[in-house]
Amino acid sequence: PPSSAPNPIGRLQHPPLRMQAGLKLIASSRIGPTGLLGRKGAIIPSTSRMERTSMAEHETGARVGIVCGSRSDFPIMEKAVELLRKLGVPCELRAISAHRAPDLLFRFVGGAEGRGIRVFIAGAGGAAHLPGVVAAKTILPVIGVPIPTNVVGGLDSLLSIVQMPKGIPVATVAIGGAENAALLAAEILALSDSELRGRLLAFREAQARAIETDESNADLEGAR
Repeated sequence: PPSSAPNPIGRLQHPPLRMQAGLKLIASSRIGPTGLLGRKGAIIPSTSRMERTSMAEHETGARVGIVCGSRSDFPIMEKAVELLRKLGVPCELRAISAHRAPDLLFRFVGGAEGRGIRVFIAGAGGAAHLPGVVAAKTILPVIGVPIPTNVVGGLDSLLSIVQMPKGIPVATVAIGGAENAALLAAEILALSDSELRGRLLAFREAQARAIETDESNADLEGAR
């Protein structure tokens, strides 16, 4: 059932599809008499217990807005959701095409800062204009994720995103690099969040420790 909380975009909740624990699906594609009634949607992680959060909690909790052009991009972009969840950073993931639903995208971006979003991650493939369009409508940082395609593995996506005109920057990660986009978003937020900074440092330490303790490096254990 739809949330009773005021919602300027008018989304309806639907049963989850291929969801991980603590995630839920929110529709966001076509306009109906009372709002958006379409099939495209978004994944939102729980930021406390592994349970579904209410719409009201989501509206005020997300700090990273993740958007991609199609639901087919979700397998890539969900990697950013999962890593942000591990770092304790609430986020939202939506499928909104810059070409097929520009007005919806403008409403999403225009209302994001008021909902608490501080960084955007935008993933797109092919004629990958979505990150640049998001950047054109906000002064919040935008991180672009090129989605792999059949054109040299996604080189078309990479060039479409990275070649932004002067004055509208998009920080672009590697093709399919959603995890690095999540880490960069977290690092931006950590500039004003000491607890998140501590979690990022712990993540880096654990990453290094996993390599140091790998059995292939056993003979180097005392070399440091």
